[in-house]
Amino acid sequence: MSNIRITKQFSFETGHALYGYDGKCKNVHGHSYKLSVTVIGQPITDTSNVKFGMVIDFSDLKKIVKEEIVDVFDHATVFNQNTPHIELANELKERGHHVILVDYQPTSENMVTDFAQKIKNRLPQNIALHSLKLQETDTSFAEWYASDNS
Repeated sequence: MSNIRITKQFSFETGHALYGYDGKCKNVHGHSYKLSVTVIGQPITDTSNVKFGMVIDFSDLKKIVKEEIVDVFDHATVFNQNTPHIELANELKERGHHVILVDYQPTSENMVTDFAQKIKNRLPQNIALHSLKLQETDTSFAEWYASDNS
């Protein structure tokens, strides 16, 4: 049986700031992120299974990514918890804003790595995460591949 890759795309809006950065991204700003999630596996061969012929039901993959990433990060502001931005984060939280504190600089590179771990932890045992592509603009993106991280 062949291994097949399945990809689902997602969009969400997230703000962040890069503490200590020497350019404009040191300021709080946001992106319309696009996340492409590709998993790999073999289609189900059991003809009595309602998902016969599928590697994974797109709706099952959607549920995982929405719960772990989209619903958490959409319209949130992300700050590194180990920087002075914590003061701004606390102020925003007190005013009812959705703030996420992470233990890394919230670059696309670090976010895609974080997302990969969250998604891998939720996938069925017979399905592997193949790759992620996180676009922060139409021309700028970070990619994570399982083959680069084994």
